[in-house]
Formats: sequence, structure tokens, C-alpha cells
Amino acid sequence: MNIKIVSFTSCALLFLTQAAAAQPADDGHSTHSCLAEITEVDSTDNRAQVWIKSAEFIMGDNSAYPEEGPAHKVSVAGFWIDTHEVTNGQFARFVEETGYVTVAERNPDPANWPDDAPAEFLKPGSVLFTPPALGEPVINWWSWIAGTNWRHPDGPDSSIALKDNYPVIHVAFEDAQAYAKWAGRLLPTEAQFELAAHSKHDGRFAWNGNELASNGHHHANTWQGTFPAENKPQDGHAGLAPVGCFEANDYGVHDLIGNVWEWTSNWYYPEHNPADSDNPTGPSQQESYSSNHGEAIARVIKGGSYLCAENFCLRFRPAAREAQDSGLGTSHIGFRTVLNKS
Repeated sequence: MNIKIVSFTSCALLFLTQAAAAQPADDGHSTHSCLAEITEVDSTDNRAQVWIKSAEFIMGDNSAYPEEGPAHKVSVAGFWIDTHEVTNGQFARFVEETGYVTVAERNPDPANWPDDAPAEFLKPGSVLFTPPALGEPVINWWSWIAGTNWRHPDGPDSSIALKDNYPVIHVAFEDAQAYAKWAGRLLPTEAQFELAAHSKHDGRFAWNGNELASNGHHHANTWQGTFPAENKPQDGHAGLAPVGCFEANDYGVHDLIGNVWEWTSNWYYPEHNPADSDNPTGPSQQESYSSNHGEAIARVIKGGSYLCAENFCLRFRPAAREAQDSGLGTSHIGFRTVLNKS
């Protein structure tokens, strides 16, 4: 059973932004060029991470969406960061060792939903992009589908068989945080993520130039074509891609831009605080606010996803940020971890 979502309640569903479909690819990227080996997570070593040196950089962007400003100088201490998103295989090991049950696999708490919420919303499930059918309003892009979770990412009849190297999705903030704690790590702050995503560049994008795909070369898994009706996967991937299918950035990190949005540890507020400039951690929970969620609910997600399109969502930039209901996972949000010691 699936229910189309037109608007989102403050306690349960975020106004989200993107999409996926399937057509032939022509950019030369394929699963054959993706990472062939995924290093097992071990809290006693950091082979699956790279070191980001302490640095000062300009965080934020005054030329795009208002919530990305004001741009201001921040300093960030050195840290280790995962070279790719946490994968299904890595998350499965965590679940096997701990018996952890994700938010999408639990019975929802009726107290978090309006009294008139449909019965299906009170079953375990998650939010999945569902392309609008002919004649439907084009804003009707998302559905709550019972039985959808990280094990069944495309609906209850799907599975992650042969997808160990894909990013785990349908994980709420507390799921990502639980994994990070098990691994002896943390979720990155927004500033840490943004510094790593800049890839030693000072421009709008995380690579040289001011274009998403200069000369037809795609640096990240995004949406090509007119969103949401037309998907031309010129980057080689019509939907979610395995980790590491695009070249690593200057730090040796893959997919900080595109593929999946990623959780950060920051509570959300619709602007930056320039005074929070030394290893910034963002607002407190009490200070947090999002117009789509209300108070003390939303966390910051970063990096954009495979569903970001130039005609609709310019979030495939290091400074881009969105508010996301911390209690809700979706089909285009994943995460990675950091280690704050040398």
C-alpha cells in the first residue's frame, strides 16, 4: 500500500526535492568503474578514511539560496572522514552484530502523527520517490510506502541482494548516529562536511570551473534532463549508484556531492551564525527551526543527491544545505562518519 504525499506534517515528513527514472546511459560511468572493494569498518583503524587537515575556509554562499548565507570564514580542526558513504554491506554488519532495528522498521508512534493520519502511516515504512503518473500534479512526487526500509529500498518487494556496495538509505538520523557510535566515530558537522566537499577548491562547485558538467564530463551522480518528467542519465546512472563510481576529490573522498544527501550532526536553522566560527557546531536543539518542520526537529543534510537537477535544485554544491526531519529516512539520504583525532 502506498499513499501519495502532497504536503508534509511538521513531525513526520519533510518537503523534499528530487527524483529518479531509467533510460540508457552515455557518459561512460558504470558499476565496472566503481570501488571494487569495501573496507570493513573497524574502530581500531581508519583504513576506510582519509585525513582532512585543519583549515580556514569560507563557509556558506551568498549567491544561491538564502539559507546558505551569510558566507563567513570558519576554522576547522583536522579530522578523518570516510572515503565513501556507508554501504548496505557495512550497515548489515552493524545490524548483525547489534540487533539494531531502524526507525523505518519500527511501528510509528501515533503521537508523532496528526489524529487524522491514514492508517498506513502508522505501519512501519519509509518515503520513496514515485514518479508522477499521467495527469497527476507534478508536485506529487513522494509516497509513504509501508514495508519500505533499508533492506527493501524500493518498496516491500525489493531487496539489497547484490547491492552490498550501494549506499544504505531509508536511515533516520538516530539510525546513522547509532551506526557511528558502534563504529567508534561520529557524524560530521556541517562545517566538516563542507570543508571536505570543497575538495581544496574555492569555487562554487567542488571541481574546477563553474559548470556542473563541463565538456560533458560528470563529476557526480545527479539528474540530467528536465525534472521531474525527463531523465537523461548522461552520467551513467539513472538512479542510485554504487559508492565510488566517480573519481575521488583532491582529498581522496568519493561522492560528497551527489548520489545521496548525507546526515550531519547539526541542528538546522535557516541561516548561518557568523559568530560560530571556530569548529562550528551550529545552533542548539532549542534554537533549531525550519519553516517546513517547526522547532527542534530538523537536522542539516548536505551534498545533494542523484535527484538534483539544474532546472529545479542547485544543491550539488559544497555550500548547499537542506533541513530534514531527523526522525525520517528517505530513498535519497545516506551518511558517512568522521573520527576527530589524529
